Amino acid sequence: MNQPVQKNTLYVGGLAEEVDEKILHAAFVPFGEVKDVKTPLDQSTQKHRSFGFVTFLEREDAAAAMDNMDGAELFGRVLTVNYAFPERIKGGEQGWAAQPIWADADTWFERQQQEEEMQRLQAEHRAAMQAAEKLHREKLAAEREGEKEEETADPMAAAEAQAVKQSS
Repeated sequence: MNQPVQKNTLYVGGLAEEVDEKILHAAFVPFGEVKDVKTPLDQSTQKHRSFGFVTFLEREDAAAAMDNMDGAELFGRVLTVNYAFPERIKGGEQGWAAQPIWADADTWFERQQQEEEMQRLQAEHRAAMQAAEKLHREKLAAEREGEKEEETADPMAAAEAQAVKQSS
C-alpha cells in the first residue's frame, strides 16, 4: 500500500552517536525555518537509533535541504536524506488499531467513484486537447496553402521573391 510522503518532513539516516537533536537542528537550519527535530530512542539503550526526522515550515526548504544534505557528511558519517513517510499503526485505513478492517468500506466506494470521475475528466481533457491540436494543424495547413496560392497567383511576385532569396 502506498503511503503519501510528507513533503515538509525529512528522514535523516546514518547519524553518528554524537549527533543529538540540537546538532541535527543546527545542520539543517541553514536551509530554512525548522519546525521540529526528532531522534527516536532505542528503548533498551536510550540512545537514538542512528536516524532522525527534520520538519520544515516550508516544502521548498525541505526540498533544498534534501538536495544539499543527501550524501553529505556529519561527524564522519554519510547522511541519507529522503522525504519521510507518515507513521502508521496497522489496522484499517486511518491507522487505528481498534478499527475493523471493513470500517473504511464506505469511504473506499466514494474514493473509487472520485477516481473514476477524475479519469473520465482526464480523458475528456485529452480528447479536447487532441481536437484543438488537430484544428490548429488544419488551420496552419490552410494558411500555408493560402500563401502558396498567393505566390503562384502573381508570377512577377514569385520571381521577385526567388531573386531576393538567391541574392541573400
